[in-house]
Amino acid sequence: MPIFAVKTKNMKPIFLIGYMGCGKSTLGRNVGKLTGIDFIDLDNYIESRYHASVSELFATRGEAGFRDLERRMLAETGEFEDVIIACGGGTPCFHDNMDFMNSHGTTVFLNTSLPKLHSRLMRGRHKRPLIAGKSDEELKEFIVTALQQRMEHYSKAQLVFEGDLLETESEVSDTARRFIKMLNIPEQ
Repeated sequence: MPIFAVKTKNMKPIFLIGYMGCGKSTLGRNVGKLTGIDFIDLDNYIESRYHASVSELFATRGEAGFRDLERRMLAETGEFEDVIIACGGGTPCFHDNMDFMNSHGTTVFLNTSLPKLHSRLMRGRHKRPLIAGKSDEELKEFIVTALQQRMEHYSKAQLVFEGDLLETESEVSDTARRFIKMLNIPEQ
């Protein structure tokens, strides 16, 4: 009878935080592929649990209702091992979410330059109800204002990692490997 080796890391969660469009899901997904640790996009997790999109949940429950639900799902996923969790851009800014993440795992702020955020969000704004109707200039002003408000929360992350180089397949792969090396995560 063959013996199967089970590879376990028993690693506390890694929480990726940062503004929308900074590359949390792109980086997290690729780190997961290279290391074998599970990747969870918190927004997708919420949508699958509640069978509704984040924008529908905002519409039906209001922001306070959504943020409470988000906090509960963060607490649930934060108890998992061997996971990298891409949090929503606002997740760290509500309740005691930053304290929870800092006490339950490793928090990494994906710091991405304003020009990169602007460029990425211009391309994908139709998928994001919060910014869908904004002109290019309005979008830029919106990002600057939101970053100023959120930076006090993002700055509580244990680590900072640059998120500008996530455009091409090669950049994504190289950036994911730098991230893995920085956090000393074994590759598969």
